[in-house]
Amino acid sequence: MPERRTVALVTLGCARNEVDSEELAGRLAADGWELVENAEDADVAVVNTCGFVEAAKKDSVDALLEANDLKDHGRTQAVVAVGCMAERYGKELADALPEADGVLGFDDYADISGRLQTILSGGSVEAHAPRDRRKLLPLSPVERQQAAASVALPGHGSVAVTEAPEAPENVPADLPDGLAPASGPRAPLRRRLDTSPVASVKLASGCDRRCSFCAIPSFRGSFVSRRPSDVLNETRWLAEQGVKEVMLVSENNTSYGKDLGDIRLLESLLPELAAVDGIERVRVSYLQPAEMRPGLIDVLTSTEKVVPYFDLSFQHSAPDVLRAMRRFGDTDRFLELLDTIRSKAPTAGARSNFIVGFPGETEADFAELERFVTHARLDAIGVFGYSDEDGTEAAGYEHKLGQDVVDERLAHLSRLAEELTAQRAEERIGETLEVLVESFDEEEDGWIGRAAHQAPETDGQVLLPADSAEGLGLAPGRMVRAEVVATEGVDLVAECLDEEAGR
Repeated sequence: MPERRTVALVTLGCARNEVDSEELAGRLAADGWELVENAEDADVAVVNTCGFVEAAKKDSVDALLEANDLKDHGRTQAVVAVGCMAERYGKELADALPEADGVLGFDDYADISGRLQTILSGGSVEAHAPRDRRKLLPLSPVERQQAAASVALPGHGSVAVTEAPEAPENVPADLPDGLAPASGPRAPLRRRLDTSPVASVKLASGCDRRCSFCAIPSFRGSFVSRRPSDVLNETRWLAEQGVKEVMLVSENNTSYGKDLGDIRLLESLLPELAAVDGIERVRVSYLQPAEMRPGLIDVLTSTEKVVPYFDLSFQHSAPDVLRAMRRFGDTDRFLELLDTIRSKAPTAGARSNFIVGFPGETEADFAELERFVTHARLDAIGVFGYSDEDGTEAAGYEHKLGQDVVDERLAHLSRLAEELTAQRAEERIGETLEVLVESFDEEEDGWIGRAAHQAPETDGQVLLPADSAEGLGLAPGRMVRAEVVATEGVDLVAECLDEEAGR
């Protein structure tokens, strides 16, 4: 009998990292590793790190140190760093953090089992020297698909259906001409790490934008779309696992298809995903305002089961700051975009993130950002204070603001955002919602779920009091119609409407 090997995956950061962890879990399970939920019960604790901003990097280091402490009084024998921070810093991270028994980059993922076995057996795996992953693929998007087969793209893993132990029976028959994979249908290389009725699906990896504050393209690489057949197969597989809502993620979903010869490919893919048996809701995240197309807005606001949800990466609204960020737009154009969306779907959800204290940001620029945020009626707002990021253009800019100014503007806009999003929630009182039930909260004595305008983790939730749901047989994964009766900040309180609503 082979020796029992256990592994736990600890995931930090965004939904894209969650997909990557489930691909790693699929690879490890296929090679005989037993997946356990808690690091203290595992021979190897694998920490999927985030390398986006300083706070996220600190959280990643803390998680690695916490896992390392388990080696003194638990089963854990080794702690391994993977993910964005590990890819971004490689050997530098390994030297600075000897508590990690291994620092593995994206190129190690294909043989993650062998790497972990080496480390568990007392051997060492040399950490990589980081490189600019944008240089691994052709500059021209249309030349990338063939070359991408030789480059590690976390979250894109799949195997031929004939090789898959649990291959889906259905494969898409109505793909755009020329996009069906020549090697035949493929199944996802993935193992779910929880039983949530919600799961993310990667549309693409990497980014071709050159925002001056962002280092992500350098370690995630150039933009590469997944083939529609892979996205559809993975969605079908997730539906078979009990998933009711899929959230499409990438660094920039509005660019999907440009390297497959069709920049409008998302518009044709969304109805296909919405038609998958068992899927009740399709959500698209990470949209670039400058790339929003009328046709995409139409599909997002009029396709059954595709929610009118707009996660728009505005970042700022003052023209001079946006130009310094290597971005486009201004307050009035952004407000016009939101008006266009709401003219087609009045209750559409909209959220965004903003950076304050960017180098050269004047008081007038900050006031312009306040003007936009005040009039935008966003459902959720994330606010970040600017900090230099290694390897970014903005790190070399002059006219840096003092930390006290950055902190003051961060606190001010955060307070304003909290007030405005609470007001936006109050505007929804009286609305009828389709709520996806996710869990029961004993403390609140009610079911917790999310409406169409609420993405997981970031946008608040809906409380359905137990007395209003009595007799409906609610459970995680059920959809129910409910009317908003009260708010608690960005969270909504709603009463179930009728028995026929649940499905």
